[in-house]
Amino acid sequence: MTALALGPSWLDPTTLISTFGLIGILAVVFAESGLLVGFFLPGDSLLFTTGMLVAGGTYLDQPLWLVCLLVVLAAVAGDQVGYLFGRKVGPGLFRRPDSRLFKQENVEKATAFFERHGPKAIVLARFVPIVRTFTPVVAGVSRMNYRSFVLFNVIGGVLWGAGVTVLGYFLGRIAFVRDNIEPILILIVLLSVVPVAVELLRARRGRGAPAEADRARRSEGGNPAGHRVHVRPGARSGKV
Repeated sequence: MTALALGPSWLDPTTLISTFGLIGILAVVFAESGLLVGFFLPGDSLLFTTGMLVAGGTYLDQPLWLVCLLVVLAAVAGDQVGYLFGRKVGPGLFRRPDSRLFKQENVEKATAFFERHGPKAIVLARFVPIVRTFTPVVAGVSRMNYRSFVLFNVIGGVLWGAGVTVLGYFLGRIAFVRDNIEPILILIVLLSVVPVAVELLRARRGRGAPAEADRARRSEGGNPAGHRVHVRPGARSGKV
């Protein structure tokens, strides 16, 4: 099985697993799920490789169900920490004066975003590298409803943590997959970005529609309300 050459050798999933075992997998999943310093860690490729190694009995001798359970728990716990961090520390950071990044305006935008897309965003973010690290923090900063966050955090954790691992477990038994693991993992990462790209396009179209309607109203009659100005016959400028 070839290594995923997308970063330093110590970030190679096989190297991580062979060195640290199941504990290393859980630590990476936890850190990448909610600790801001873990955004660069290999989440998808690590889980897929974990499933493959469990299937082959290499480096990991734990049963698949136990590995999936522990991975899900680590993923859910990581998001919980990220949410609580954002809720406790985030507002203070965003209230800092003379800061281009930490602005109250950004908090308000994030709040509006999670009120509209919150549950879906929490689940979809699991499958997007880097985004899944920052999403729970932003959810905490915007004070997304906690019960809703917990529910969809668990759903996302199960779909991602157990789903990708099980996928690697079964596909890893196919010779073609084992021989082409590197391009397959890259393809998985690219496909994971598709849902977010679709949402961004929808959001842009949604913002563009009111603007087009407003321009149409302004062009009709030459005034913002779109009403035509009627002038009585024979009336001159300055007279009614």
